[in-house]
Amino acid sequence: MIRVRAADSDADLEAWIHVRRVVEPGESAGTVELLRAREKPERLLLLADLEGELAGSGICDRSDLGDRFFVAPRVLPAARRRGVGTALLHALVEHAAAFGVDKLSADVTDDASRSFAERFGFRETDRQLEQVRWLGEPPPPSTVPDGLEILTIAERPELLEAAYPLACEGYTDMATERPPAVSLDDWLRDEATLREGSFVALLDGEVVGYSGLMRHDNPGTAEDGLTVVRRDWRRRGLASALKRLELAWAAAHGFTEIVTWTQRGNEGMRRLNERLGYEYRTESVTMVARLPLQKRV
Repeated sequence: MIRVRAADSDADLEAWIHVRRVVEPGESAGTVELLRAREKPERLLLLADLEGELAGSGICDRSDLGDRFFVAPRVLPAARRRGVGTALLHALVEHAAAFGVDKLSADVTDDASRSFAERFGFRETDRQLEQVRWLGEPPPPSTVPDGLEILTIAERPELLEAAYPLACEGYTDMATERPPAVSLDDWLRDEATLREGSFVALLDGEVVGYSGLMRHDNPGTAEDGLTVVRRDWRRRGLASALKRLELAWAAAHGFTEIVTWTQRGNEGMRRLNERLGYEYRTESVTMVARLPLQKRV
């Protein structure tokens, strides 16, 4: 028997984190405290039991793109092909539909997950590539353009909020179907969680560049957050300089790799990462379906 239930208690959230770590070992699953901080009516975390044993988890929340919810049913390997994923997906869809949306998105990284999504009408709309910078070799030195002051978020914590308008400018320029809408609260909570390794470029006290570094679950791993440069300062080497500072800080503080994701169409950032020694690892396919879902045999 399959039982799907909300992940409410701390023990439930620990189980939810466990499933994500097993199913997506390269991704950060977060902590109970972080999951609590992100609670809101639109967000739903689920657990699935199969014959009384933990079998899977699910998440549903409003997408940063605004016009859709994203869903992610996850099933432990031993419990697959027994209806657990379908049960989770139905519960997630029911939650999303209650908020009046008619579109769902999901990200898949393997053929089996893609086939599952396609059976319910999901179709590919975008691709993201994971790039990894191994820190075994010393990072190239950084040359900051003249006239700029470079500070870390640790030195001036208020600069994270000061960088938010520039971040919104960067989101507008992203190669996505529509610009992401990241709230100030989400920005302050989720960005620059490694404050000593997150850098801001100032010109006469105004933020003209930002590059953030974030904690990751895997030992020795950090994750690139947003890198953005004010439009009139682009193509002067500032983004490269900020990312080189990140790499140098991470290498000096015992990190062995930095990971980042870029969307299809963001070739400029991919090329910059390539020049800095990043290599490609995982591809994620974004898929979208209209509600109500139409299961196809």
